[in-house]
Amino acid sequence: MKNTYTAEVNIGFGVSELINNDSNMNKIILIIGCLIATTTAFAQQISTWIWYPGDYEVWLSNNMQNRRTDRGTFFPPFWKMDSHYVLVEFSKEFDLPADEEISIYAEGKYNVKINGKMLPGAPTKVMLQKGKQKINIKVYNQGNVPALYVAGKNVTTDSDWNATYEDKEWIDETGKASDQSGTSYVKAGKWNFNGPTARPSTFKLPVKPQQALSQEKQGKGILVDFGKNTFGFLTLHKLVGTGRLNIYYGESREEALSTKTSETIDLLEIHNQQPQDSTLDLSKAFRFVYLEPEGTVRFDEVSMQYEYLPVADRGFFRSSDNELNKIWDVAKYTMELTTREFFIDGIKRDRWIWSGDAYQSYAMNYYLGFDSESVKRTILALRGKEPTISHINTIMDYTFYWFLSIADYYRYTGDKEFIAGIYPRMKSLMQFCLDRRNSDGLMKGLAGDWVFIDWAEGLSKQGEVSFEQLLLCRSLETMAMCADLVGEPKDNQHYQQEAQQLKDKLFAYYWNDQKKAFAHSRIDGKQTDNVTRYSNMFAIFFNYLNEQQQAGVKANVLLNDQVQQITTPYMRYYELEALCALGEKDYVMKEMKDYWGGMLKLGATTFWEEFNPAKKGAEHYAMYGRDFGKSLCHSWGASPIYLLGKYYLGVQPTAAGYSQYEIKPYLASLAWMQGKIPTPKGEIELYVSKNKIKVKSPVGTGTLKLRSKVVPRVKQGQVKHISGNDYELVLEKGIAYEVDYKY
Repeated sequence: MKNTYTAEVNIGFGVSELINNDSNMNKIILIIGCLIATTTAFAQQISTWIWYPGDYEVWLSNNMQNRRTDRGTFFPPFWKMDSHYVLVEFSKEFDLPADEEISIYAEGKYNVKINGKMLPGAPTKVMLQKGKQKINIKVYNQGNVPALYVAGKNVTTDSDWNATYEDKEWIDETGKASDQSGTSYVKAGKWNFNGPTARPSTFKLPVKPQQALSQEKQGKGILVDFGKNTFGFLTLHKLVGTGRLNIYYGESREEALSTKTSETIDLLEIHNQQPQDSTLDLSKAFRFVYLEPEGTVRFDEVSMQYEYLPVADRGFFRSSDNELNKIWDVAKYTMELTTREFFIDGIKRDRWIWSGDAYQSYAMNYYLGFDSESVKRTILALRGKEPTISHINTIMDYTFYWFLSIADYYRYTGDKEFIAGIYPRMKSLMQFCLDRRNSDGLMKGLAGDWVFIDWAEGLSKQGEVSFEQLLLCRSLETMAMCADLVGEPKDNQHYQQEAQQLKDKLFAYYWNDQKKAFAHSRIDGKQTDNVTRYSNMFAIFFNYLNEQQQAGVKANVLLNDQVQQITTPYMRYYELEALCALGEKDYVMKEMKDYWGGMLKLGATTFWEEFNPAKKGAEHYAMYGRDFGKSLCHSWGASPIYLLGKYYLGVQPTAAGYSQYEIKPYLASLAWMQGKIPTPKGEIELYVSKNKIKVKSPVGTGTLKLRSKVVPRVKQGQVKHISGNDYELVLEKGIAYEVDYKY
């Protein structure tokens, strides 16, 4: 919320006219008052808590990811966990128009220097004199992130402050301070802690009460059903007695009732002499909860505190197909549950930040809440701190997805400031990757590397897998783009050359003219016979293939049932995107309804980590050799949000931040559809039927691309004929367009 006053006044006539009319004196007073209030509000800047960039994200992600338990046992992440810098100096120079008092708040011990002079103690108020003032404040905190909040009329903490964890100043034997500094400074990090009492270390997601749908006697205990998958803290009402209370959580009824193999449990010792309401300390994911009391323990009923991240409800989709609408709604709810302090993979089992899962969450987010802050937090948390000793999440392909996520972030937001801040960490991570190439300049799994690709039975990870080279090539192109954005021409040229050399090798080593596809891998310098979908479908939407090669991949791989099928929503997302890019949107619509609709027919209230229609009953819940190892609420299951927004409503940016964009709607089997697509400056609103299109955008310049059997008619703008039945209409921001056409 902006802390300013805004006045809309009519100044179409002169002030002399107002003065000559006594009845307008109130208007003069209103105008002057509004101008004074507005001027004052703009002069009073907004303060926010700041820290060394990335440190709070690392600290917060550590807290979140270490909440995972496996049947009550603490289960930390597999990878290296970093920590914040414990001593940080913040500084900024100001030129003050008048004397000014500032208030200082810090998370940790601190000292203050004004114009190089140390002030005594740890002052909470400081009077600054008119003119140039340089403020340096050092904050130390071992347990939490050193953070600073300064508030004054002109002096406020924001992302323009400098931060450093170094202090390379020195003095000589006479006590004279050096006149040169080797200290590196970066712009401070921030989020939304905009008041002195909103301390970053105390942040918690909000909660709200949620009631159970039903409660029934089952065996020795009570089975509670909340009606759908949910996440939060269980509350036991009027809990009383002495003994034990065993609690078994389940995303399915079967899991909650399986006391020996359910994934998450609580075993509580109860000693309550008087009935009391008790809310458990650790959040859990569940739909069903089975509670078995022992001794004299009893309770009245069970409810929960639903935990969530407040995100604006911006994206929207509705159509003439109710099943498709339900798919979109369940995908939206899946995203709501897996969007927490960060974008996580699944709410039940891992509750960790996985780069491959997050990469897809970002894409869905751009068509749903467009929560840029969550994207940045997650990117920073995944990158962690130097030194770099392993791939992100230890997975080679997840490192490359991290680079790709930054390219997408810039494309959708146009946020060059974030690119400038993250670029040094991009360079060091890319160098880590390039240093691990073999003598042929290719990536191959080394000791400690997890080559993941997908959960697929028998999928070979041996040798130099073409998929990894493809992702590295795209990552190098991302590096070149970012180098150009931050004004590093030598870096730009270097990364462009590396990308082109790798792309040449990709075709030389892996393209098979007979199979008209990329081979899966290369072992001992020889191309293997196996062809899989992964490299081939990514090459489609990376636009690496010419028309003839695209046609070959489409026929011989993507539409070929003899090539190993994909069963995870994770890779199904990319497969369907590739088919959309090849013009197979009717096919994709049917597949989307069959695949995600298949989960709905089995009672899914959120979308799963993996779905195989051939499985029966409780087989659907098993994974990783465990009866209920599968996540039934997994972020990568929500991809219809992205597919429907980008390829059916047909909206996507063609220049950074939607300064330019295209709308290419496709109805497929639908009679009509409508939606809202969020952008950095509001929502693009779109309605499409078989004879009318309505569109209005608050941002940039767009191009509406449509096919019509007749010449389209429009009152605003001018329709341009391209060829055949293809037409285009230029869209300017703020104008509501109505197009009459024939689909």
